[in-house]
Parts: sequence; C-alpha cells; structure tokens
Amino acid sequence: MSEFNKDDYLNDLPDADQAADQAADQPADQPADNADQAAGPAPADAAEAPAEGAENEAADTKAGDGESADDTLTPLGKAKQEAAEYLEALQRERAEFINFRNRAQKEQERFRQHGIIDVLTALLPALDDIDRIREHGEMDDSFKAVAAKFDKAFEKFGVEKFGEKGEDFDPTKHDAILHKPDAQAEKETVDTVVEAGYRIGDRVIRAARVVVASPQN
Repeated sequence: MSEFNKDDYLNDLPDADQAADQAADQPADQPADNADQAAGPAPADAAEAPAEGAENEAADTKAGDGESADDTLTPLGKAKQEAAEYLEALQRERAEFINFRNRAQKEQERFRQHGIIDVLTALLPALDDIDRIREHGEMDDSFKAVAAKFDKAFEKFGVEKFGEKGEDFDPTKHDAILHKPDAQAEKETVDTVVEAGYRIGDRVIRAARVVVASPQN
C-alpha cells in the first residue's frame, strides 16, 4: 500500500475557477427534468377528487337545508304556519260536514215522501168513495167535517188533488178511459172525472181517470 501524500491530493483538486466554468456549461433545463422524473406522474384521479368532494358537500348542504327549514323559523313564524294548517283542516272538515248534512236532508225528505205516498195509496179507495158521495149530495154535516179533515191533512203534507171538468187533456196527468166525440169540441178536453188524480210537487201519485171529449173529424 502506497503512502498517502497530502501535497499530491491537494494538487489534484480543481480550483474555484474551474468549478464555476463546469457549472456554467451544464444545460439549464436538466435540473427541472430531473425534478419531474423524481416526482413521477401525478395520479389521474387526484384532480377529480376535489370536484367529487365539492359535489357531495353541496348535496349534503341542500339536504340539510331542507331538513332544517322548520328550524330556521322564528316562534312567530312557526305559530303562523301551524295556524294556517289548522285553518285548512277546519275548512275541509266544515265542507265535509255541509255535504253530509245536505245528503242527510235529501234522504229525510225522500223517506218522508215515500211515507206519505204509502199512506195516500192505501187511502185512495176511501177518498174515491168520499168524492162519489159528494157528487150525489148524500153527505151530511158530520160526514162533511170528516172529509174536510182528510183534505186539510193531505194539504198539510203537500198532497194536491187535480182533475176538473173542462180542463185540457194532458196524457202526462190524465188517464183517458174513454174518448167521446163532441161536435162542439175544438180540442181534447176533460168531459167527466171518474177518479181524481193526486200528486206531490211534480210527482204524480195517480193520474186522474177521465172521459175525454174529442173533436169530430
């Protein structure tokens, strides 16, 4: 092994001027390239990660705003909102009650009319007999009083008696049992009322049975 010589080692070292010249001759972009190579390629999803995070954060914020909408109301605002909801519910209940009441009233009126019709139908033969007795003048005062009470009772319940001699013949309310030619008749009219008709309002309970006087052809 050779002996270390300090003077030879110092003589082999480059001086300061030579080191500066070597640094100036090196290309300027070499350090940058070396830095890029050392850093390596950036991950593909590195730029997308912040965007996805921002979208998720916006969605969470929107959901949070919807859930906490009521929390942002003042006590007065909450009271007004509750009052509006109660008022709307009350109006719905009132409308339903009015509809129910109207239906109930119509049903009651329908049942009432059915009851009157049933009673009137059962009494029709007796009423026809009373009318025949009146026509023949065989009714005494006591019987007239009873007949008047019948008429008054039916009038109270809206029962109307119809069918008069001389009125125009109407097939919707008259039942013609006979057509009698009449030289003086210009149109069909009621000549004789055999049985009176009865109706409640526009509803005919029984058509009047009549003899019709018809013009001669």
